Amino acid sequence: MAWSTRQLAELADTTVKAVRYYHQIGLLDVPERTANGYKQYEVSHLIRLLQIKRLSDLGIPLSEVSAMERADEAPDEAIRVLDAELEATVTRLNRVREELALILRHRAPAYVPSAFAPISRTFSERQRSLLMVYSSVLSEEALSGLRDMLGEPNDLDEEFEGLPPDADQTTIDRLASRMLPMVRDSRERHPWAEAPAADAPGGTRQAEQTMAEAMMQLYNPAQLRVLKRLHDLLTETDPGPPSRTPR
Repeated sequence: MAWSTRQLAELADTTVKAVRYYHQIGLLDVPERTANGYKQYEVSHLIRLLQIKRLSDLGIPLSEVSAMERADEAPDEAIRVLDAELEATVTRLNRVREELALILRHRAPAYVPSAFAPISRTFSERQRSLLMVYSSVLSEEALSGLRDMLGEPNDLDEEFEGLPPDADQTTIDRLASRMLPMVRDSRERHPWAEAPAADAPGGTRQAEQTMAEAMMQLYNPAQLRVLKRLHDLLTETDPGPPSRTPR
């Protein structure tokens, strides 16, 4: 008995398109044709197609199917490699599910790093953007400290975020002076904040430049002037550089 392409595909629970693709990449031999030009598939083709489908269902890429078949009768090493890859995939997917659950629980934006989901809902769009940039260059340890610091109350946060670009110098000086004791107190409780990029995976210089550029482009002129004034006030009594976080 011989089968058509469609009948063969149905027997193997696949598609005609898949059968034709296996022909194209050389995994499945093209059968003889009848006088009227139709393909005639035999049992050997069905067995071969079932083998391909089985290996594919196990997660083996089509490009590696031939290599798997050329292995020993018990290709232990190839199977162990595949199992390790699948284990890594399962671990990654479970981690993603945990992150999605955290995001859903706190109704946080999906693009915000999941570790910041519990506190990011109150952030402005600018703060979230800064946070994304920071998370791309800082170490896990620094991000952990940043998360703790951002979770603390900051009564002047809203005022700083709402500062208009054309704020006068008096307003800027006043806000910087009011922020000064809060920043000093934060420094005492979070010493790492004086040099958050010290252990950056890509290097301190790259991280500092990236964060500085983000601040320059995301903060408006008045906010940058507040930070500059705050820096001056801090250096009058403390030679260490200030660090402005997204909050």
